[in-house]
Amino acid sequence: MNSLNSEAFVLFGQHILWSDMIGNLFGLAALALGWRRSIWTWPVQFLAGLILFGAFFGHLTGSAGKQAVVMVVALYGWWQWQRGKGQTEDGHIAVRFATWRERGAMVAAAAAGTVAVALLFKAYPTLSWDPWPDAYIFVGTIVAMYAQARGMVEFWFAWLLVDLVGVPLNFANGYAFSGFVYVIYGALVLWGMRDWWLRSRRDARPVLEGAPA
Repeated sequence: MNSLNSEAFVLFGQHILWSDMIGNLFGLAALALGWRRSIWTWPVQFLAGLILFGAFFGHLTGSAGKQAVVMVVALYGWWQWQRGKGQTEDGHIAVRFATWRERGAMVAAAAAGTVAVALLFKAYPTLSWDPWPDAYIFVGTIVAMYAQARGMVEFWFAWLLVDLVGVPLNFANGYAFSGFVYVIYGALVLWGMRDWWLRSRRDARPVLEGAPA
C-alpha cells in the first residue's frame, strides 16, 4: 500500500494520493451501478472500501474503521440483492419507499450512532481529527448503504445528507480527490433519486391478469 499512498499529482494546490483517487473512482462506479440496480455495485463498493482502508489506515484510524464497516455492509448488500433478484421483470431488485416506521428507526439509529461514535472519537483523539462530522459521515454512510441494500429510495436522501458534510471535511483533511468525488456524487445522487423514485411507482403498480407487461 506504500506505493498507493504516494502522490499522484497536485490539483489546485491539493496533493492527490493514488489510493484516494483510485478508491474514490471505484466508489463512484459503485454508486453508478447502484443507480442501475446492478448487483455488481456491491463487489465494486467492497473494493473501494478496501483501497480507502489502506489510504486512511495508520493516520486516520476512524476513517479506516469506517471503510472496514463499509466492506461488511457491502457483503450484506450483496447477500440481500442476491435474494431479491427477479423481483421485477428486468431481473433486478424492486425498489420502494420505506415505511414511516422504517424511516423513524433509521433516523433514530443515525442520531444515536452519531453521538456514540463521536464520543468514542473524542475519547480517543487519534481516531479522528474532527469527531462530530467524521462520526456523522461514518454513521450516515452505513445508514445509506443499509437503505440501499433494502432497496429503499431513501438511500439517495441519506447520501445527499452525507455529501453536505463530506465535501468540506475531505478538503479540510487533505483528501482533495475525495472532496471532488463527493461533488460528483451529489449530481449522481439527484439523477439516481429521480430514477428510483419513478421506478418505485412502477414496481408498486399491480399488473392486471392478461395485460401486457
